[in-house]
Amino acid sequence: MTTSSPHSLRSDMSLGDIVNMAPRLAVRLERLDLDYCCGGATTLADACQANDLDPESVIVELEAHLGTDDTPAPWVSMGAVELVDHLVGTHHRYLWDELPRLQALVEKVNGVHGERHRELADIAACFAAIRADVEPHLEKEERILFPAIGELFTAADTPTFGFGSMGNPISMMLREHDDLGELLRRLRALTTDYTPPADGCASYSALFSGLEELEADTHLHVHKENNLLFPQVLEREQQRVS
Repeated sequence: MTTSSPHSLRSDMSLGDIVNMAPRLAVRLERLDLDYCCGGATTLADACQANDLDPESVIVELEAHLGTDDTPAPWVSMGAVELVDHLVGTHHRYLWDELPRLQALVEKVNGVHGERHRELADIAACFAAIRADVEPHLEKEERILFPAIGELFTAADTPTFGFGSMGNPISMMLREHDDLGELLRRLRALTTDYTPPADGCASYSALFSGLEELEADTHLHVHKENNLLFPQVLEREQQRVS
């Protein structure tokens, strides 16, 4: 049964649409372990069922964090070319800057506390795997996929690409997003939901805070690509070849 609310939240809405309508709810969905990025097309009802949650109770909780001034974020209505610029200037820039900083912090904390907290070695290995996945992914988008998207939307004649259909690189990006999501879930488990130990120093707390911010930013980044950019690109390609 569909649940309605004064704020138009319904159990048949997709998780991605909920974040598009009210971006501040992204953090609430994350805390409920409801995947709005890679699982953005999943309805709230189905996601709740998979996580043994009551949809009506979740809607009440989400509405409690809505404000009367909640409006969709500007990126919700961006065209593909503008959205690509936004992704590079916001999320890609953040990752290029933040990953090396967090790497240094992981090494520092592991060096100081690793003897007492053996889990730090696993955290360091998981973070290394994340970085090894993310940086080549960003390069492929910036050097291949994103320029092709720009050409698809701006070229006078229908462009052709060495990789064939846009669906080919997009499928690869989607798989890599799924893989990254699994690594982030492992990182959250290894850090006990980013909770530093009682004997952790300021650097320990800063590391866990930085890793949690990395997860939140990456989830929003992937949501914008999976649920906003890629559908626009595939639709545009279909229009140009038909």
